Amino acid sequence: MNSLSSGLLYLVLALPFIGALIAPLSLIALGRFGSLLLACFPIGALAILFQQSAQVQERVPILFGFDWIPSFGVRLSFRLDGLSFGFAFLILAIGALVVLYSGGYMPKGSKRGRFFAYILLFMGAMLGLVLSDDLITLFVFWELTSITSFLLIGFNFEKETARRGAMQALVITGGGGLALLAGLLLIREATGLTSLTALLEQPDAVRALSIYGPALVLVLIGAFTKSAQMPFHVWLPNAMEAPTPVSSYLHSATMVKAGIYLLMRLFPVLGGTPAWETILPLFGGVTLVIAAFLAMRQSDIKLMLAYTTVASLGLLVMLLGIGSELAIEAAVLYLFAHSLAKACLFMVAGSIDHSAGTRDIRALGGLARKMPMTFAAAILGAAAMGGLPPLFGFLAKEEVYAATATADLTGILTTMAAVVGNALMFAVALVVAIKPFAGTMPSGIRKAHESTPLIWFGPIVLGVVGLLAAIFSQTTHQFISNPMSPPALDGAVAVDIALGFHWGPALILSIVTVALGIGLFLRATQMRALVADLLRRVGWGPDKGFDQLMRGLVVMAFHLTVKLQPGRLDVYMKVTIAVIVATLWITMIWAGSLPTRPSMPDLYFYEWGVIGLIVLGAVVVVLANNRLTAIVSLGIQGLAVALLFMLLGAPDLSFTQFMVEILSVAILALVMTRLRLMPADRRPWRNIIPEAALAIAGGVGFALFLLHITQRPFDTTIGDFFTRYSYVIAHGRNIVNVILVDFRGVDTFGEIAVVLTTGAAILALVRIRAVKPDPHYSRKRRRRAGELQP
Repeated sequence: MNSLSSGLLYLVLALPFIGALIAPLSLIALGRFGSLLLACFPIGALAILFQQSAQVQERVPILFGFDWIPSFGVRLSFRLDGLSFGFAFLILAIGALVVLYSGGYMPKGSKRGRFFAYILLFMGAMLGLVLSDDLITLFVFWELTSITSFLLIGFNFEKETARRGAMQALVITGGGGLALLAGLLLIREATGLTSLTALLEQPDAVRALSIYGPALVLVLIGAFTKSAQMPFHVWLPNAMEAPTPVSSYLHSATMVKAGIYLLMRLFPVLGGTPAWETILPLFGGVTLVIAAFLAMRQSDIKLMLAYTTVASLGLLVMLLGIGSELAIEAAVLYLFAHSLAKACLFMVAGSIDHSAGTRDIRALGGLARKMPMTFAAAILGAAAMGGLPPLFGFLAKEEVYAATATADLTGILTTMAAVVGNALMFAVALVVAIKPFAGTMPSGIRKAHESTPLIWFGPIVLGVVGLLAAIFSQTTHQFISNPMSPPALDGAVAVDIALGFHWGPALILSIVTVALGIGLFLRATQMRALVADLLRRVGWGPDKGFDQLMRGLVVMAFHLTVKLQPGRLDVYMKVTIAVIVATLWITMIWAGSLPTRPSMPDLYFYEWGVIGLIVLGAVVVVLANNRLTAIVSLGIQGLAVALLFMLLGAPDLSFTQFMVEILSVAILALVMTRLRLMPADRRPWRNIIPEAALAIAGGVGFALFLLHITQRPFDTTIGDFFTRYSYVIAHGRNIVNVILVDFRGVDTFGEIAVVLTTGAAILALVRIRAVKPDPHYSRKRRRRAGELQP
């Protein structure tokens, strides 16, 4: 790829972030019309993206990027192929409409600039995610979407429910992101492959290894948390506390589709196994049916749409789990249809709330005359969501039933789940599209009116696009469906379904779905009461479980902090040393590096004499009757080590050690004489014995560790480097000095700063004088608190 093309693709990635930077200033300068300027950024990125569509249709991936952390083999690299092109198209196209919609929806004020900056940042993060090629780059953008969605969901942070929804989304999706990171690192280290392109070129590299099971589970946790599969679904309905443009964007085409994208992308690498074909249909089918039932229970329009989003995501996961050619094609078509329909209906919900002042379906009615454009958009969105012809949703639903309607047990179960789930979602769509607009208008909303064009333009466009995409299905397949399917199927596939009469099981199931959906719509009130009563009987649920988990974490953290942070230095020292000792022993035992027959190196008699001096000093420290004797005896250890340095031919290092030890002993003695300390340790044996055991374990552990290290072949790589370059680079022949002053000069500077800081602290301690306590102090304090009368 030439430099011009790569530069343009970098610009595609950068434009949303540039828009986020100028968003506050543009809204200050242009007011509501600032959204028109900001919408130009995703539109411009979309135009550049379409310039590469010819190569994408030829199924030739476009790779671009550069080394980011070359020492770890990490590149900031990207891949544009059919799958990433389709997702990028939805992200940018719907994103542009959401930006325009937000211009009319968001109230005036200083928060508008922050809102537009957040939503454009999220757009850039999502775009980077679907275009990422390097595994670490993918994770970075994955977590960036979690952070930016946290900011968007908690935008109205004055509300406790918004703060809770944002925190819940961050905890669940962030935790899933950590699981995904573990899975990607496991794949990376086991296969030696660092990019998606390399994995797609060797699709059996992971399945053939023993780490396939753990890697699959970790990746699925990441995908399921992001795409709100049971029981991780609770964050998505609670995220409805965000402004409606956020719901329309995050929960239609972007945030919740990230997990679906990941499953589609890694299908050639992880799919096609019994584990994949069991876990995904099970979780997807359960999510589809339960979420669709929960949607019938809601009366808030946004919550109804939120639960149908969860159900739709379950359907997509179920199709990807089936894994057949038809199932992947159906997933691609349904993903496109759902994104258009759900973004449209969320915008309709926002328009109703903006004009009528409520989203409660029970308090709405008769809005069709007041809001004709919104009503038209609602009908188009509901028809697409219900899979009625001639909308694109009809083609998607036909393909779904063609993929699930097989004669085996799995096919029967998945078909039943698809019919029940689609019928319930169609009933909800009819409630959203008809109930607020039909009948008589309640007296409380008689001032309702059609919103500004910025608000109704987006849903109308999305509804019309869903219609035109079906009418001109061959063009849609050419640009979207066909390019998106081969990367997932790892082969050339042609999607050719078009509007027409397709008699067969799929059409029969579609008719059953529509009839059942209409029946449920006519009994919507009874269904709402029935599901609500069932939930009351069940009681506990994942949402309540999340609160219990967070409360348990806080309680556990409190008690752990009380135990580990009591304000006593001896406890801190014991905990720190215990962790070090445990790490040392566990690591050596786990690695099998404990020397079976430790052998002492050959030493001269005077070297044995120095070691004897060290042992003698240690014994004196333990048996000393006063602190001063213990301090002086402790200095023997350091002086003996300095003597060893001198005997081994390192006089400069020995001199440094002598100076440090003498200074340390002098300072410690000076401080200890100013402190009131007991002359001896008078603790009971029950306290002394555990600490003595800990000290012995640490000493023996470090001794064995050092013996193991010294028995290994000596690696001269570092020494050879400094020998070779000390004079050439630093112009010094004293290698130790060169290392301290040049190669690690910043470290040396930091050590000097630490010594100076320590000296200042010691000086402050030395100058402390005993202050005579005020016998009336506590009485004065209580009087100030109002406990005593003056």
